[in-house]
Amino acid sequence: MSYDVVVVGCGPVGALAANLLGLKGLQVLVLERELEHYPLPRAVHLDHEMMRLFQSAGVIDRVEGDMIATDGHLHVGADHGVIRYMGTVGKPRPFGWANDYFFYQPELEAHLREGFAGMANVTLKLGATFTGLEQDAGGVTVSHDEGGERQTASARWVIACDGARSTVRKALGVDLDDLDFEEPWLVVDAEVQGPVSFPPIAGVPEGADLQRLSVMMCDPVRPATVVPGRRDHRRWEFMLLPGEDDKAMSAPDKVAELVGAWMADVPHEIVRAATYRFHGLVAHRWQVGNVFLAGDAAHQTPPFFGQGMCHGLRDVANLAWKMDAVINAGASPAILDTYQPERDPHVRAVIGAAVAAGRYICELDPHLAATRDTRIREEARGKQGETAHDLIPAIREGLVLSGTSGAGARFVQPVLADGSKLDECTGDGWRLFVRDDTVPGEAGGVTRVVAAALADNEAIASWLDQHGVDAVLVRPDHYVFGTAADSAEDLLAARAAQLFDHKELTA
Repeated sequence: MSYDVVVVGCGPVGALAANLLGLKGLQVLVLERELEHYPLPRAVHLDHEMMRLFQSAGVIDRVEGDMIATDGHLHVGADHGVIRYMGTVGKPRPFGWANDYFFYQPELEAHLREGFAGMANVTLKLGATFTGLEQDAGGVTVSHDEGGERQTASARWVIACDGARSTVRKALGVDLDDLDFEEPWLVVDAEVQGPVSFPPIAGVPEGADLQRLSVMMCDPVRPATVVPGRRDHRRWEFMLLPGEDDKAMSAPDKVAELVGAWMADVPHEIVRAATYRFHGLVAHRWQVGNVFLAGDAAHQTPPFFGQGMCHGLRDVANLAWKMDAVINAGASPAILDTYQPERDPHVRAVIGAAVAAGRYICELDPHLAATRDTRIREEARGKQGETAHDLIPAIREGLVLSGTSGAGARFVQPVLADGSKLDECTGDGWRLFVRDDTVPGEAGGVTRVVAAALADNEAIASWLDQHGVDAVLVRPDHYVFGTAADSAEDLLAARAAQLFDHKELTA
């Protein structure tokens, strides 16, 4: 059988791709080499944008109950005083969800697989190991091993979601760009029957609850992170010091010593302890012909802002709406060439912020750590109200109308007067939001939404006012294509030109 898309790897990134593509009616084959999903936690954090993508994928009701919304991030200096606070308590939720959520990856993977399990157009093959591929003008032929037998499948496109050691990336001969960051850390997951015992911390902001924050101890004695989790799950990350051996540091007695210092008399059980090298790596090419790298196959991010898995979910959301446009709306296949130009600068910007944070977090010299604390506190005074979502930049090139106000930014998702979120009311395809009925502009395949007619249009009207426009055109992945004043007709024409003729236009 021939497919529209073969997805290699069915972790969270591959599973979201299957859901998004399957909902649009594409024929999808998912190849997963393992017979069961990994039973232990790996990724633990995602943000509001991922919750919105779960809405788009139709799985939000499955996953939301196992998420815990938390209150942001706190960095503590060498003197055990706060140096940086990215908190969300009492702040608006412009995108409809809390900024930070923690989860248990085996549960998330199960829910995402359940989401596409009933789709007749999505086939999941477990125990299917990718072995190679060939491309020609007709598409891609993927070879895989099932129970010792060689099988092949043909598809128009392949999305490789097969992790940091991606066999697809290696088969394509794609190299990784090393962003010059590598630090060894011990990651420990535990089931905990009580609160974590934090050392005294000076300057904790009023209303901040340490039990609900991701706390980074930037202590040159041993940098460490403590993060909350769903129900009774907690995670610690401890930097390994020069000369420390991975195997010795992950031995049960050493792990118990490190974690026990935080637990006092609270009963707890270690679920997993493993050492990792925190990397900053980006693939030179994310697309080779009709094969696309996504998630850890395309990039690896230090975890200091919890964006690693988020990057991968954004990747497949970017690909999915474009593949849908080609298959179902007759868009030019060349629009997929915008994948890396849109995603690569975005990922590098966030990795750059994470690497910069990692460099100051991992400082082991006490004198330099004290100097760092002074500098970061001074910088923080100029960033009052900073939250982690401020790290996510706009899309600067690709399928956006550059030169128009707000182009490439994530569009807001207000909660309406009836308690529903914007996307529940408007859908999640192409949407044109206009201030009122006097603003002209309509097009096939685009939902026209009059802000004044919404149950609560204050947030949309405020967004339009902020950008000095009367219309905003939003892509299916919730990024702003472009904006216009007075009339949306030229804006819609620019969309048509970029989608169907794939012309680069500017305002």
